[in-house]
Amino acid sequence: MRVAVVLRRTGAVAQEGMCHRGDWFRRVRHTPIVGCMFAVYAARIDRDQPLTGLELGERPAPEVRPGWSTITVRAASLNHHDLWSLRGVGLPEDRLPMILGCDAAGVDEDGNEVVLHSVIGQSGHGVGPHEPRSILTERYQGTFAEQVAVPTWNVLPKPKELSFAEAACLPTAWLTAYRMLFTNAGVRPGDSVLVQGAGGGVATAAIVLGKAAGLRVFATSRDEAKRKRAMELGAVEAVEPGARLPQRVDAVIETVGAATWSHSVKSLRPGGTLVISGATSGDRPSHAELTRIFFLELKVVGSTMGTKDELEDLLSFCAATGVRPVIDEELPLDRAREGFERLASGEQFGKIVLTNS
Repeated sequence: MRVAVVLRRTGAVAQEGMCHRGDWFRRVRHTPIVGCMFAVYAARIDRDQPLTGLELGERPAPEVRPGWSTITVRAASLNHHDLWSLRGVGLPEDRLPMILGCDAAGVDEDGNEVVLHSVIGQSGHGVGPHEPRSILTERYQGTFAEQVAVPTWNVLPKPKELSFAEAACLPTAWLTAYRMLFTNAGVRPGDSVLVQGAGGGVATAAIVLGKAAGLRVFATSRDEAKRKRAMELGAVEAVEPGARLPQRVDAVIETVGAATWSHSVKSLRPGGTLVISGATSGDRPSHAELTRIFFLELKVVGSTMGTKDELEDLLSFCAATGVRPVIDEELPLDRAREGFERLASGEQFGKIVLTNS
């Protein structure tokens, strides 16, 4: 169905496609009734074939609302959260269509270069005082568009040292890895860490951040090329999943889940910490290793995203140390489906970034 938008007084008609690049309809001293923009969105939920619900096309531009800012998106990065959304995890059908995307960097209404913290409702800013926290695209339209609206409290300055694409990688995967390592695992320089599943966004971030912080990092991957890349990024050794490590480690960064759970537990020294933030291979391991957990007094800690303060610290850390996110591929927004297909295949190493020209 084509959409026609009539401008007050002028009688001009703007049809779908005229605003394909996200420009607001030409004002000519008058305010447009409706704005539209190009976006990547979930139109349907399909638990078995999630990409069948992915659509690219025109969506309404964000409406102005008190306490919120509209950001012109320059870059946004993909996360597994986007694939789970297409499966209906955290996104019920009654909220469709939903523009996807958690992470973004762009420019605010005053021309400032900014990065977005994508956890909404955590502080009460911009939303009701009793609204539970959520991630963009669970309740509010996401960043895979030419504009996105978020509470002004969620907008942080982008360090000049980081490009838009680099900054757009940080708010979900890299923030998750930062919190897992330095808040929940509590590791310090000289400690040892095992990172399961090298190549994923969180795992890659944990390798780079761990190396920069003076940790002894081990990594696993089924893919020989990814093991090689992990060592190039700073891992002292990269092995196949399940392989015996040269030493037991102080902490394990776990995002794979069932397939690597037993190995993660067995790789910990007595009193060590396993931090888990995902379960891409499933959440029901065949061996929970409960005896080993209680006998060796191991700690299992769940971790989700991170705080605004931690994102500020991560941005400063990257700016000061020269650490940069690993980017697998940059694609223009209108080629988003290619990025989703690559993410779903597991072929990527690092982050896939969508850009607006």
